[in-house]
Amino acid sequence: MNFPPRRVVTGHDAEGRAIVVHDEFVDNVTQRRPGHRSFVLWATDQVPADNDAIADTDPGVIATRSNASGTIFRIAEYAPGVASARHQTDSVDYAVVLSGEIDMVLDDQVVRLRRGDTVVQRGTVHDWINNGAEPCVIVFCLVAARSRAGVS
Repeated sequence: MNFPPRRVVTGHDAEGRAIVVHDEFVDNVTQRRPGHRSFVLWATDQVPADNDAIADTDPGVIATRSNASGTIFRIAEYAPGVASARHQTDSVDYAVVLSGEIDMVLDDQVVRLRRGDTVVQRGTVHDWINNGAEPCVIVFCLVAARSRAGVS
């Protein structure tokens, strides 16, 4: 996986033809701790999203864990030995491990995820810990959701 990641975003021209609006390497890195970095590739402020809008990701969303009314598309890298802070998002999160391994820690369970594994995280308290020997790259798509549980 190359970092920073390249993103290609499509849209429409004045005649309604499909075009590339952005084709660039994303430079909005967030580093919450040594050995961790993430990039927001795209975010929306509502669900359903407005595909007529061509605005780029709101800079205020870059460092947040989730977006209470919209979506966030993020790629993250965890070096060996790195853990996230225990947290809970106000979203349903779709995740795909692109490389390496990572442990998803829930209240009473630990699940080892490997390249190609997927997760549907539904507003639960969790932590990510790379107990492997190589960096783990994981992609997340967070979509706003309602929950009966409190968010911390």
